[in-house]
Amino acid sequence: MSQSTYTKDNSFIGLSGVNHDISVILRRVRDLSVCLDAMDLDAHRLQILRRACDNLLDVDGKGADGFWLRPHIIEELRRITDDELPRYLFYRFRYDVFPAKKEIDTLPPCVQIEPTSVCNYRCVFCYQTDPKLQDRKAGHKGRMELDMFRQVVDQIEGEVEAVTLASRGEPLLCKDIVGMLEYISGKFLGLKINTNAWYLDEQKAHALLASGANTIVFSADAADDELYAKLRVNGRLERVLKNVRMFADIRAKHYPEARTITRVSGVKFSDQQDFATIEEFWKDYVDQVAFVDYNPWVSVYDAEATGVTDACSDLWRRTFVWWDGRVNPCDVDYLSSLAVGNITETSLSDIWTGEAYAHLRGQHLQGERSGHVPCRNCSLV
Repeated sequence: MSQSTYTKDNSFIGLSGVNHDISVILRRVRDLSVCLDAMDLDAHRLQILRRACDNLLDVDGKGADGFWLRPHIIEELRRITDDELPRYLFYRFRYDVFPAKKEIDTLPPCVQIEPTSVCNYRCVFCYQTDPKLQDRKAGHKGRMELDMFRQVVDQIEGEVEAVTLASRGEPLLCKDIVGMLEYISGKFLGLKINTNAWYLDEQKAHALLASGANTIVFSADAADDELYAKLRVNGRLERVLKNVRMFADIRAKHYPEARTITRVSGVKFSDQQDFATIEEFWKDYVDQVAFVDYNPWVSVYDAEATGVTDACSDLWRRTFVWWDGRVNPCDVDYLSSLAVGNITETSLSDIWTGEAYAHLRGQHLQGERSGHVPCRNCSLV
C-alpha cells in the first residue's frame, strides 16, 4: 500500500514572525561574491561558497542548485555578521542542497546530539509512547556524560555549524545540560535546542541564552489547557507558559542584544489545533510561532510498508549521536536498528563516510529501502 511522502526539508506549514524583505541580504551576498577569490579559503570551501552566492543572486530562477532564501533562513541571516556570512552559507548550502543532490562531505551538514533519551512527556504523536523504548532492560534509556559530549563537540567544531541538542528525550532533563551549554557556547552558528520547557528554570534559561544559540524551540501545540494536556500527556500548559514567560523576561532584562531566535513550534496533529489562535496566544513571548507536519513514526516498526522508494534525504543531511555514543542515521529509527557505529570506537567523520553508511545510502539510491526496517515503513524522503 503506497503512502504519500513526508518531505523533511519542507515540513513547516505555518511560520510567523518573519520579515520577507531580502534586499539587504542580497547586497551582502553580492559583496561577498566579489571578494571570494581574495579570501584565504581551500578549494572545496571556495567552490561551495561560489555555488551558494550564485544561487542566491539568481533570485528569479531560485538558483541552479535550488538554494534560495526561505523565510527561516532570512531571519537567521539578519542576525549574523558579515564576517560570519561565509561560515553560514557554507553550512546552509550543504544542509539544503546536498540531500537533494546526494553529495556528501567529510562530516554531515548537521549533527544532532542527544543529551538524554529520557522524557517526562508521553505525547500522543511521539515514539515515547512505545513500550519497547521504555523497556529499561533494552538499553535505550540514559543520559550522556559531559566528557562524551565534549568529545563529540571537539570532533566537529570548525567543520560543522548546525548542531541540535535534542532527539528522543527532553534535553533539560540531562543532569549535565548546563555544563554542556557552557562548553558549546559560541562554537556553532547553527546551534539549536529543542525543549518542552517543563524543566526550564532561571539557571537553565541563563545557560541557554549565554550559549549563543541560533534557535531555541519551545515545543507546544495548543493554546488551551485541555487540548495541550491531550496532546502532550503528563504536561500542563499553565506551567509551560509560566516558564516561557520567565525566559522571555530574563532575555529582555539580561540579554537584550542576544541574536537567538525563540520559537514556539507545534506538531499539526488534530483539526482542533488552530494556528491563528496558537500564534495569538504565544506571540508576545517568542519571536516566531510555527507548525510542522506530523510524521507518523509512532510504532513505525510494526506499521505496514509505505511503498515509498525514494531515498531518504536525512542520509545526506544529518546524523544522530545518542546518549551512549551510538551513531544513528535518523530518529525515526528510535530503537537503533540502523546504528552505523559508536564514537567511542570510531571518529564521527569515519562513521559518516564509512562502509555502513555508504551501504545504506546505496540501498536507498537503488530503490531498495524496503530491505531495511524502519525505512520500509517510513514515508520520509
